[in-house]
Amino acid sequence: MKLGMLDSAVFIAYVLGLLILALWISRDEKKQGKNTQDYFLASKALPWWAIGASLIASNISAEQIIGMSGSGYAIGLAIASYEWMAAITLILVGKYMLPIFLKNGIYTMPQYLEQRFDTKVKTIMALFWLAVYIFVNLTAVLWLGGLAIETVAGVNWLAGMIFLAIFSVAYSLYGGLKAVAYTDIFQVVLLVFGGLFLSYLALQAVSGGEGVIAGFSALTQAAPDHFDMILSPDSEHYMSLPGISVLIGGMWVMNFSYWGFNQYIIQRALAAKDVKEAQKGIAFAAYLKLLMPLIVVLPGIAAVVLYPNLSAPDQAYPSMMELMPVGIKGLVFAALVAAIVSSLASMTNSISTIFTMDLYSRMNPDKSERHYVYVGRLAAVAALIIALVVAQPLLGQFDQAFQYIQEFTGFFTPGIVVIFVMGMFWKKATSGGALAAAIGSAVFSVVLKVWAPGLPFMDRVGVVFLLCLGLCVLVSLASKTQPSATDTSVSLSEVSFKTSSGFNIATLGVIIILVVLYTTWW
Repeated sequence: MKLGMLDSAVFIAYVLGLLILALWISRDEKKQGKNTQDYFLASKALPWWAIGASLIASNISAEQIIGMSGSGYAIGLAIASYEWMAAITLILVGKYMLPIFLKNGIYTMPQYLEQRFDTKVKTIMALFWLAVYIFVNLTAVLWLGGLAIETVAGVNWLAGMIFLAIFSVAYSLYGGLKAVAYTDIFQVVLLVFGGLFLSYLALQAVSGGEGVIAGFSALTQAAPDHFDMILSPDSEHYMSLPGISVLIGGMWVMNFSYWGFNQYIIQRALAAKDVKEAQKGIAFAAYLKLLMPLIVVLPGIAAVVLYPNLSAPDQAYPSMMELMPVGIKGLVFAALVAAIVSSLASMTNSISTIFTMDLYSRMNPDKSERHYVYVGRLAAVAALIIALVVAQPLLGQFDQAFQYIQEFTGFFTPGIVVIFVMGMFWKKATSGGALAAAIGSAVFSVVLKVWAPGLPFMDRVGVVFLLCLGLCVLVSLASKTQPSATDTSVSLSEVSFKTSSGFNIATLGVIIILVVLYTTWW
């Protein structure tokens, strides 16, 4: 598929509009000056609507839009559990974890580990996250984004990658997190309305023009097996989504790691003026997550009826874009690119934050605030250049790059969750116990992958989490070092977990919606 002149003009207008918006947001840079709090935490003044929108814009990228639509084509509505379970995870993060982080006044996740454990744990985890963000996350978004642009617009993948890198730098490097967060509002609006319009056209096409309700009814009748939320063990996709484990197993571990302890996600909430504003942003993001399957999964399911003979599931979303009228197609393509560049901008900003605040500033403690901001910008550019260089050699050999990435990060996810959960809620946890959980996560994961290849990935994550939890407890209890000797974090007794009535009502709404969804499509 190639874009026509009008579609190309719409897309160019989007690019120019976003750049102008970003420059306008950053217009007071020279007048007011920049310190690290301004640049890395948006002066700790982000409103709830910017926090919520930026959380989702950072999360949704090419692998979610194209990959999840492809999973909708192949598996069906069951893949929506990744989105819907994330909504309740966000609520729990907002109530029980965010107050602890904000009370400790941190910039980064490694900084909290230093306060709670020691410098060794902080440094090891900071280096680990930098490696993962650059060589896994950033590389994957660039690579899959380049392939998405090639598929949708017919532009060479390498040119697409270079464009994405330059575009994300152009609008985010100067203004830091503030530019990223506020432009994400524009990105999310484009993403949501573009995606909903595509779903509308898809249902109209399925119904033969008789309306979306008729289209949805026809879709459930034509592909009933694609509307099972909980897969049975005899399903060919059970290894990907192992039945009830989706609700009570390893997905919780993956979700808490991603939404609670992932720097480029949680950094938006850390930039709130207070915990109530952050919690309102988290609740807003939870409702946006409930909406996401309508945008990314439903078009894939509709493609089963409209394009039943696709060569590969990941062709579903690009094929559905053919339904778009001239001009609107360019807008939806802009929404796809918006999702990619917002994720890139978020990742590079978080890479620069961790590198500058957790590593460089500790080795060079007497530099000016402006110097640290300058170093952060250099780190962001360097990370993008490295990712551009290694993307094809690392991922070009894989037919399904995203699955391999999930597999790799799944080796370490259980240990990360154990380190934070035990550090936050069990005062006897020691740095030795934390490091044992981190190492044990990789060792246990490899052993289970080799010895129990029939164990679904999600179940393996859950088993490894329990093993790491036990290991952390044993090592901590056997440690000769008292946790209090290195613990400078705020005591749990000083943290209030009380939430506003608005947040509680929002929580109840999320729970009711999830109960209805799972009851209807069980």
